[in-house]
This record gives sequence, structure tokens and C-alpha cells, in this order.
Amino acid sequence: MSTEVTDKTPAAAPPGKSGAGSGDGLLQLMLDGMRRNMRQYGMLIALGLIVALFAVWTDGDLLLPRNVSNLVLQNSYILILAIGMMLVIIAGHIDLSVGSLTAFVGSMAAVFMVRNDMPWPVAVLLCLAVGALAGAIQGWFIAYGGIPSFIVTLAGMLTFRGLTEIFLEGQTLGPFPKGLQKVANGFMPEVGPETNYHNLTLLLGFGLIALVVLQEVRDRRRQKEFALDVLPVKLFALKLVALGSAILVVTMLLASYKGAPIVLLILGALLVGFGYVMRNAVIGRHIYAIGGNLPAAKLSGVRDKKVTFLVFLNMGMLAALAGLVFAARFNAASPKAGLNFELEAIAASFIGGASMSGGVGTVLGAIIGGLVLGVLNNGMNLVGIGTDWQQVIKGMVLLAAVGFDVWNKRKVGS
Repeated sequence: MSTEVTDKTPAAAPPGKSGAGSGDGLLQLMLDGMRRNMRQYGMLIALGLIVALFAVWTDGDLLLPRNVSNLVLQNSYILILAIGMMLVIIAGHIDLSVGSLTAFVGSMAAVFMVRNDMPWPVAVLLCLAVGALAGAIQGWFIAYGGIPSFIVTLAGMLTFRGLTEIFLEGQTLGPFPKGLQKVANGFMPEVGPETNYHNLTLLLGFGLIALVVLQEVRDRRRQKEFALDVLPVKLFALKLVALGSAILVVTMLLASYKGAPIVLLILGALLVGFGYVMRNAVIGRHIYAIGGNLPAAKLSGVRDKKVTFLVFLNMGMLAALAGLVFAARFNAASPKAGLNFELEAIAASFIGGASMSGGVGTVLGAIIGGLVLGVLNNGMNLVGIGTDWQQVIKGMVLLAAVGFDVWNKRKVGS
């Protein structure tokens, strides 16, 4: 008795007639990749749209080289705070004291350098130590004292604001040494042959493009080794082209004015350093772990109290750095400095992709969120929108960003 075996394998479709076609298949892959990475790319796309909108609305004034440099200088201290705040929010906490701590460190810097003629490099180190100490004290109460971060940092906000008034005796104190002013307002020096562009800035920009491409390729290779989802090849190539083009445009704009501001180099170092820590270092993975699922992190052996303590210590040091940059930029320490800085930093973090429940966010996202707010402020000033409506618009942007985060989480969960 013989049994007939029938080949059930479907026949291959003729060339050019495979279902919806290779073009449609590629488009579907790209759309799927965008959906999976909507949180990561949503605000980046929004930033591009906002820049394009105000570039048209201001007849190109937004993208003038001088204005781009001013945009970096005006938002540098908020971006510094946003990096630290992103780590705090990822860990599942909040810090309301950073604005007051910024003002407090600025007042101490003025006392050190203006009243007591202390050399500015020594004063800077002391101020950073003061900020780290302030963050460590708050971190101890939160991590080891068990007091909620909202309460501890609210108390810190009031305390540091009062201490600022005491140190400055209710008066504005300045000016600061030229060396410190140059850190906040200066630019990289001119070197090399005479050209129409700033040579060091061009070199820095091209090097940054190469570094970004290398890092993206390395991250993609690592993700594939661990069998993680990666972007389709053509979408990944499109991402590299977009990143390289954006860096090139900013580089050319800066190089056609006075070059890259020194504070931009500080921001770049912070972005690279903290980005590496959060992606590759053990402490970075532990920050994500305690924010994402604290009980599971404890069972896995994560020392959650130590991690929380270090997160707030770091936030204090970055607040001190922001205070120094702000005071040096305006060449004076004021009792009213730092007002609402904590709200700007928190807003930048949430706009940049942080989640209120913790465990989600990136350092680059904090920078993108800060730039969204900075471009909004700058663009609305250029077109003559009043500060009253500016507050309304920024509030709506924040609400839309958090609403998008909630919608995205519900969609992924379903």
C-alpha cells in the first residue's frame, strides 16, 4: 500500500508580483519600526517641526548663526539641570530644590570671589563641593530616612532660598572674574588658516558625526547579539543620515558665527558621560531598575538606598554647576536667581520622554526636551508673543507630552 506525499509548500510568487510588492513591505517595516520607537523619536520629530515652524514664522531669524549661539547660551543651565533631573525621575523620585540650590550656590560663589577675592578655580571647586553636600544631605533623608523626596526637596527649596537671601543680604552681588565669565559666555579660540568658518568648530562637528555613527553601529551590533529588536537596515541608515545632517547644520551655523560656545563643550561632555553611564555602567542599570520595579530590584540584590543617595548627590553637584554658569552668564548673583528652574527642568525631562512612574527615559531625551522648551521660548520672543501666552503654550506642550506618554503606554499594553 503506497502513500502519496503531496508537497504543501506554497509556490514562490513571480518576480514583481509578491503580494503588495517589496516597496510596500519596506514601508511597512519602517512604519513598524517607528511605532516601536515612538517614545524615542516622537519628541525629536516634534523638535524638528517646532524649529521648522518658527523658522518660517520668523522669516529665518530663528536659524541665524547669532541666534543659534544665543539659544545655546540662554538654555545651558536648564539643560544641565535637566540631565540630573532625568536621572532623579528615572529612579522614581522628584527634586523641587534645584532652582533654590542654583541660587544658593551662585550666592556662595559671589561671597567667595567678590567679597573675599578667592581665585575663581578654587571657588568653583568649593561651590561644586557645596552642591554635592547639599544633594547628599537630601539624598540621605530620602534614602536612609525614608522621607518622600517631594517633602525633602520641598523643604530644601525653602531652606536654600532663605540661605540665599541671608548670604546676599537681599542685594545683587558682582561682578565675577573674567575667567569665570568666559566659561559661561565665551567661545572656542580661533586657530588655523583664515577661512569663512571657525576651524575648531568644524573639526569638532565632523568628529562628532563620526563618533555618533560609530556609536549607533556599535549599539545596533550589541542589540543583535542579544537578540533584541533593531531597526530595519534602511530605516537605520535613514536615522544615521538624519542625525549626521542635523549635527552638520548646527556645526555650520555655529562655525559661521564665533564658533562653539565653551558651555556647549561642557554640555557635550555631560551628555556623553552620563549617556554612557546610563547605557553601559552598573549604576545606570540599577537606576533604571529601582525606578521600574523597586521590589524586584531589591530581590535582585540592588542596593537601592545607596543608588538613591548617589542620584541626589549627583543632582546637587549638577545644580551647583548650573548655578555657577547662570551667575557667570549674568555676571552677578541675585536673591531672585533660579526662580522656576526646577519646573523647567522637570518639564524638559517629561517632554523628553521620562515617565512619572519611573524607570523610563534617556539623557539625550532630557536634552531634547530642554531644547523644545528653549526653541519655544526663543521663537515666541522673536514673533512677539507675550510672556502670559508663552506660559499657556508651554503648559499645553507639557500636557500633550505626558498625555502622549500615557497613550503610548496604554497602546503598548493592549
